Amino acid sequence: MKVDYLIIGQGICGTFLSYYLKQQDKTVLVIDELQPFSSTKVASGVINPVTGRRVVTTWMIETLLPFAWESYSSIGKELNETIIEQKNTISFAPSYQMKETYEKRMSEKDSYINSAGDNQQYKTFFNYLFGCYSIEPTYLINLHPLLKGWRKKLFDSDGLLEESFDISMLGVHEDHVTYKNITAQKVIFCNGISTFEYTYWQNLPYVYNKGQALIADIPGLPQTNIYKYGALSAVPWYDGLWWVGSSYENEFETTEPTAVFREGMIKELNSILNIPFTIIDQVASLRPATLERRPFVGLHPQHNSIGIFNGMGTKGCSLAPYFAKQFADHLTHNQPLDALADIKRFNRILMEK
Repeated sequence: MKVDYLIIGQGICGTFLSYYLKQQDKTVLVIDELQPFSSTKVASGVINPVTGRRVVTTWMIETLLPFAWESYSSIGKELNETIIEQKNTISFAPSYQMKETYEKRMSEKDSYINSAGDNQQYKTFFNYLFGCYSIEPTYLINLHPLLKGWRKKLFDSDGLLEESFDISMLGVHEDHVTYKNITAQKVIFCNGISTFEYTYWQNLPYVYNKGQALIADIPGLPQTNIYKYGALSAVPWYDGLWWVGSSYENEFETTEPTAVFREGMIKELNSILNIPFTIIDQVASLRPATLERRPFVGLHPQHNSIGIFNGMGTKGCSLAPYFAKQFADHLTHNQPLDALADIKRFNRILMEK
């Protein structure tokens, strides 16, 4: 079997890279073992234009927001699914200092912070003292129908090999790669934390972040918005449920969901919510991120037939579509990559033994 590109992993990175390569009439084969608890599948799916306690604008967001709307809408039409929705974030200031921060940001030019209107309207649902603000626009990505729908598209076009990738079966040559009975021009690694187990990418400055969340039933809470209180977010999930989290742990003893997180979240929800809730499930996953919070995109300096598209961290939903298109254009038309994302910035350490 001969294809143009062999893509390892069908998370959000592998999905969009294969999507844009196929748009350019390239043949792809995605190798992906079905994993119900991959980082993409348990992510909240939120694209928020501000971040952190200082509610600063996130990197490249002026470019990423319109591109995300167009790309998710486009793939949604192909899948006959609603993949992207605008669900602005109602953020409650947890302290007077945060209230001042929000007020300051709201007065700045091109701010994404707006008044949430009547500061009393959410008192039925939430216990808060320092007002609330609307972050606009905030987008919510329906990741499950995206991944499931594109997986079916790949399967129906003989573009999916549903199995665990075995690196020992990969043959690397100057102008092509082989894998079992498959020959491809290039192989691109998009398979999350597994990518960094391979010798080619072990020297990259990456870190694993653990995310946890609870799946909760909160009857009566309107699913028209995302709600944020300090570090806690409540995001509309599937079947009328809520995704509540998330932890961002750089140090952890286990990759599994923990009782400490569950108990801490329940305690916080009891103090924040004025309405009853029930915990339905708990999820956890690891995601790779770069130390300088910029993606890994490009081809290996010693092996032109091997590439990487990874390291999106918590911003995968906003970064993956944009850089997938850019990488596809680079692969097919030799268009330049953004220097801050281009893997060439690590050429020296990648060439070390």
